[in-house]
Amino acid sequence: MLRAPLESPGRHLRAMFEGGIVVLPGAYNALSALAAHKAGARAVYMSGGAMTNAQLGVPDIALMTLNEMSSVVAQACQVAPVPIVSDADTGFGAEWNVVRTVIEFERAGAAGIHIEDQVSPKRCGHLDGKDVVATEEMCAKVRAAVSAKRDPSFLLIARTDAAAVEGIERAVERAKAYVGAGADAVFPEGLTSEADFEQFRKALPGTPLLANMTELGKTPLIPASRFGEMGYQMVIFPVTALRVTLKALDFFYKDLIETGTQAAWMEKMATRDQLYELVDYSNFVERGEGWSK
Repeated sequence: MLRAPLESPGRHLRAMFEGGIVVLPGAYNALSALAAHKAGARAVYMSGGAMTNAQLGVPDIALMTLNEMSSVVAQACQVAPVPIVSDADTGFGAEWNVVRTVIEFERAGAAGIHIEDQVSPKRCGHLDGKDVVATEEMCAKVRAAVSAKRDPSFLLIARTDAAAVEGIERAVERAKAYVGAGADAVFPEGLTSEADFEQFRKALPGTPLLANMTELGKTPLIPASRFGEMGYQMVIFPVTALRVTLKALDFFYKDLIETGTQAAWMEKMATRDQLYELVDYSNFVERGEGWSK
């Protein structure tokens, strides 16, 4: 149902940490966020890469603007009443850009964002050829972001891509510096083993940690329960839903073009009633009629 975003969504998310690992399915628009919520997700993650792919049809190379990305997140926050954490790339620029980034995502209704220490234009965290900015440059962005928070519970997550560039030890050192600059949580990206994840947990006692369980990347498939055992608070599945959707679209479009009919797909698609139930059609009609009386 269309509604104002959750009040203080970061507080709701932080409270969930007490109950163990929080699974955040990846969404890429309002409908997918709503579907995740109705399937039982307690929180949702909005992937910058997935939003860029879905909204613009282009690669994840920093082509989506702050206004475009925060607008998609705002739409999701108005229909999915759960904490939503969003990708915010490199903060869309330097320190003052990061200030505006925090303002816009808070206004959108997000529970938190992560900003990363890659050089812009950034690359997918599981591709080679990345580069990272100086530690102090990222720390300055973190301090700027902290200063811009209106709600103290808004979760500022510092992502470091340094493991693939400078090695795991240096990535840990960076993460400690980012926490020292005021980051609420850390997102170590592109790790290649459980041992790497465990090293981050050991090095940052008491700091909430986010794990990226993307598929087809540098990280082996690790269940959410295992991340919970390692002491992680959040695990995201950023592009999985988009990939599943794209596979189905590919099969469907090819078959439609070849046969000229959707007949073979009638049992494989959501019905009209199922779609209307997902988007709360009857509730919209009922409330609209009530206002007109």
